[in-house]
Amino acid sequence: MRSAHAVVAADPVLAAGIGVRRGMHWIVRSASFRVGPPMPGKSAFGILIAAPEQASALVDVLAGISRPAYGELRVLGSDMATARGRAAVRSRIGVARRHARTLPGLRIRGLVEHAARLAGPGSGDRHVLAAAILDRLALSPWAEVPLRLAPDSVVRRARLAAAAVHQPELLLLDGLLDGLLARDAAVLADAIADLSRDAGVLLTGIDAHMLTLACDEVMVLADGVLMSADRYEDIVKLS
Repeated sequence: MRSAHAVVAADPVLAAGIGVRRGMHWIVRSASFRVGPPMPGKSAFGILIAAPEQASALVDVLAGISRPAYGELRVLGSDMATARGRAAVRSRIGVARRHARTLPGLRIRGLVEHAARLAGPGSGDRHVLAAAILDRLALSPWAEVPLRLAPDSVVRRARLAAAAVHQPELLLLDGLLDGLLARDAAVLADAIADLSRDAGVLLTGIDAHMLTLACDEVMVLADGVLMSADRYEDIVKLS
């Protein structure tokens, strides 16, 4: 991945009063948050969301697939309210989701090389890039195993490798730790922490404990309101 010096100095994500809709429903109302640049000792930024489909809708907006309904959202310095801004950052972002469609019969190496190819010719030789990230995430022994035969924990690490293969400046991880056994979650969290040295990382999930394995800051999205974990706990105690 790019070194921290190559990443933009500004916050990879800066949201000020944004709203996000999914169909007729509001997912986020007037939320403000930031994902800081990679720094020594800093890990991922987490958002606890009870409904996975809501997390996916938020990740879509951050990835430039859709636009915020209102508010100001800047990702890697680009205005995500404009088509030009969204297009400008897509190749600089890596997205990994717990549930994602893959080509039938694809092997782990093929998944990562396919992601490198989609990133475009400017990213570098896809075979070299794939070999490097597979080695970094301890996936080389699994490289020739079909995804359908690999353990779920390995498949998720492969999705992380595919998201990171083109050396993005921001990683968006949608539910990647959800539902894993504690041992497998710890391995994946370590891999996320390693990648966060070189890129801003935002991780969504439905399990607060899992998020804390990989994140040094976790916020909670409840009824469309984004708040600190401490504030959420206070509200629950009073309810």
